[in-house]
Amino acid sequence: MPAVHPFEAVQFTQSTDLSRFVAPPYDVLDARGKQALLDQSPRNIVAIDLPHVPAKELGPPETYAAAAKSFRQWLTEGWLKRREKPAIFAYRQTFTFAGKSRQRCGMACTLDLKPFGPAPGGGILPHEETFSGPKEDRMALMKATQAQLSPIFGLHQDEKGTASALVRSVIGSRKPDLHATTPLDNVVHEVWSIDDPATIAAYQAALVNEDVFIADGHHRYTTALNYLKHLEAEHKLPPNHPARRCMFVLVSMSDPGLVIGPTHRVLGGMKDYSFERFTEAARGLLQITPGPADPRRIEDAMLASMPTSLPGHHSTVLGLVDCATGRSFVATLAQNDPLARRFASKPAAWRELDVALIQYAIVEEICQPKLNAGEPVKWAFPHSVDEVIDIARGRETGAGGGSGFAQLAVIVRPTPLESVRAVSRANELMPQKSTFFYPKLATGLFVNDLA
Repeated sequence: MPAVHPFEAVQFTQSTDLSRFVAPPYDVLDARGKQALLDQSPRNIVAIDLPHVPAKELGPPETYAAAAKSFRQWLTEGWLKRREKPAIFAYRQTFTFAGKSRQRCGMACTLDLKPFGPAPGGGILPHEETFSGPKEDRMALMKATQAQLSPIFGLHQDEKGTASALVRSVIGSRKPDLHATTPLDNVVHEVWSIDDPATIAAYQAALVNEDVFIADGHHRYTTALNYLKHLEAEHKLPPNHPARRCMFVLVSMSDPGLVIGPTHRVLGGMKDYSFERFTEAARGLLQITPGPADPRRIEDAMLASMPTSLPGHHSTVLGLVDCATGRSFVATLAQNDPLARRFASKPAAWRELDVALIQYAIVEEICQPKLNAGEPVKWAFPHSVDEVIDIARGRETGAGGGSGFAQLAVIVRPTPLESVRAVSRANELMPQKSTFFYPKLATGLFVNDLA
């Protein structure tokens, strides 16, 4: 693993309860979500971290300048303060997932910036492709604020569980120093500051030679790399310049609270779409059968339709919802390994991804050429079937695509953690929005000032 470091975090000072000041990451918020947070406090971190909505595209320069002005003003006024002694931070999130209460634990720290890819001693490994618009937005914001405002979510193997045990021992030893509840998801966030050299050294030793898999934050890590290049082109930076490091929360892959949710697909904007035409065009690739009358039960129907495991056969099951009529369907593969012909050089773990099948077989070989005259389709990436139904009814939920565009929803099962590990280690990238590690990390518990 790249070297692990404590850092002089910038933190809110007004209370140990930071619920009014923290926010989810920028990429899950729309204008309504941002305003709801600002209604709690005009000094909620969202005022700085999300100056322009939507963050999927570059905003006007004055929005980023205003965010930078607010950040420095809050520091001057004492709402934010930089720690005098570097620290790492044990971080616990308590949440409900699939009807069960869970706790996920990790450690906030900074890592030496490295280019993506395997490296001696451990590398930084991405697992999915990214979009250009968010990277432009994040770069403009980092240039203006000279700060890393939200941590990147990284996973590491931790096969012996040493790092995880150390984190949980700190958490079990005393009450948290800071806590917050994010109102949009009702997740409880708790933070323990660690500045004693012995504990920091023990954590650093536990992560030697570990790869870091980026679970969430590919755009922000790319931005950190580009920002460092930007500074190096303008100045000769000292070896210890803070921009040479990047703020992470690291979570062990063996942590019992680590869960992955689905990222569904809603497709639209197709000139010649009808579900009947789609069914005909997908003949030979998919076997499509009627699903439940209520599309909210589609995931149960998918589970019931799981095929019997066969040697060499990946059990892909997709849910389909025709947005115009609300009818639902269950789809399984009509052929084994349908991406092998086009992507023979890709590892089987990549070819078996449901999200790869959707992008390269359903969208690029069916929807675009046969239902949209070769033109790209519009996408949205919701995380729940309820959100899919909202989009189908014409709402803009912040998942993308816009309002009133939806034609066909494709419901997926969560990408398995083992698939993330296998694809990353093969130095391959999954399609965009392949995973949804729930819950998101909070923004505003700690900021890494690069000035």
